Amino acid sequence: MQDPSFLIMMFAIMAIFYFLVFRPQQQHAKKLRLAIEALRRGDTVVTAAGIVGKVAKAPQKEDIEIAVEIADNVEVKMVKSAITEVRIKNAPANDAK
Repeated sequence: MQDPSFLIMMFAIMAIFYFLVFRPQQQHAKKLRLAIEALRRGDTVVTAAGIVGKVAKAPQKEDIEIAVEIADNVEVKMVKSAITEVRIKNAPANDAK
């Protein structure tokens, strides 16, 4: 039979791991998903490849692809799932320090 203190310790470690790793990751993913669903023309996005551009055309909710302007008169089509950050138009960038 196992020592009950060992089970309590394992439960405590799992709870700490959940609140420090899994829960913040889930909250970030939910926030990003909601921001992608609310994209508008003119919002700045950052892709998984590190490309920063502005949304050229307002996407529909059911659209999988969006048009992103990466330079003057240069638009690329990309999949919404490649977006890693959304910067709302006229909003300051988040500086992580």
